[in-house]
Amino acid sequence: MSGKSKTAGPTAHIDYRDGRPIALHLSKVKLVVEDALGEVREYIFDQDVVTIGSSDENDLVINDSRVSRAHCRIVREHSGYMVADLGSTNGTMVNRVRVREAWLKSGTTLKLGGVEVRFQTFGERVEVMPSTRDSFGNVVGRSRRMREVFAILERIAPTAATVILEGETGSGKEVVARALHARSPRAGDPFVVFDCSAVPKELLESELFGHEKGSFTGAHQARQGLFEIANGGTLFLDEIGEMSLELQPKLLRALEQREIRRVGGNRQVKIDVRLVAATNRVLEEEVRAGRFRDDLYYRLSVVRISLPPLRERKEDIPLLARHFLRHAPFNRDPDGEPRIKGISEEALLVLMEYEWPGNVRELINVVERATSFADGDMIDIDDLSPHVLGNRRRSGVSAGDGTGSHTATIRHRKTFKEAKEEWVARFERDYLAALLKRHDYGISAAARDADIDRKYLRKLARKHGLLPVPGGKNGR
Repeated sequence: MSGKSKTAGPTAHIDYRDGRPIALHLSKVKLVVEDALGEVREYIFDQDVVTIGSSDENDLVINDSRVSRAHCRIVREHSGYMVADLGSTNGTMVNRVRVREAWLKSGTTLKLGGVEVRFQTFGERVEVMPSTRDSFGNVVGRSRRMREVFAILERIAPTAATVILEGETGSGKEVVARALHARSPRAGDPFVVFDCSAVPKELLESELFGHEKGSFTGAHQARQGLFEIANGGTLFLDEIGEMSLELQPKLLRALEQREIRRVGGNRQVKIDVRLVAATNRVLEEEVRAGRFRDDLYYRLSVVRISLPPLRERKEDIPLLARHFLRHAPFNRDPDGEPRIKGISEEALLVLMEYEWPGNVRELINVVERATSFADGDMIDIDDLSPHVLGNRRRSGVSAGDGTGSHTATIRHRKTFKEAKEEWVARFERDYLAALLKRHDYGISAAARDADIDRKYLRKLARKHGLLPVPGGKNGR
């Protein structure tokens, strides 16, 4: 008899009040096994699904001829734990009653063949207190909101808990997901990113689960899906709210049974993947509107973390800007040292006054642009983007005619070409920001409204930091 768990630390869930985390619940499952000879062993698990059977592929392996290879599994649901029989030959008994599925209370006894398994739960409630640190991996901030997030991340990173990250576009969800992976026992295994909004829905299933040769037109050879590629590691599903209703049950099955089947295949493939999902939608509203399955939502939101927009944590802007100057590849001289050493207080004040509709990703782009414009080793106010400066009066700058038009804020020392490029860049960014916000960042609807090509709109939006960069380390 043996038990295994590839993770360390407890499964978790969070209590929220008025959108703020107030308590973190840490819980584990203990299975006390007594065989036919009276020998007792204890096994502790910290994952949401525990499989039991005689096959070595199970989490708890029971060597008994009356126990099926895949006998049953215990699953943590939103409201408690449930045992489900997997079509075993001799059945699963709960308190001496044979069941197909049954809710479990701590202290319940299961009987599998000639073996009794006592189910127990234990855990603790931890009040969420802001972390004393101002970073978690590459995620930085000293505001209370971010330090509350860090406190949760520090506790759940070592666990197998499924996590859903909520927040506006550009708020740093992918950076958080990478930091979670780097702090987990899976850090040496793959971290795989998939943007659910970037692939046509008819190809999503093949991308996630793979396909067999000849399963559809163009499938000239068998191909692994992302779940197989990420096996042992972490799969980050960005924009999970864009996933079609038709595919959602298959994702739920993969999470509950920890196995997938390729498109056109008959063989079940075992997977061991931690899932981190992200969305800029409010999934509870999507569930109420019938656009997202409630059972999948509960499975994903074991730990739900909301990342605040940058405008609600402006005190973090100086720390973020200096962090980018120290670590970003765009600020490197030929020797690999930072070319720009700092940023002036006046420039920081301007950055803190701006509202940052593009959040942290927009700040990165503004800092990158400023490093290319800076003459010395410091970023000054004149190096900042015109759209950030607005109509603020600067040295050598005309504040314009007060009409709010884009004919203001030009340095006289600029050439006509340079000034024109600044005007065009500012117009593009302001126009696109308003357009995308009006259409909830839906590219197709925004392109139709603006009467421009969808691909060209996406290119412009990414140029100005208004949409995520696929596979990038910044942004969502």
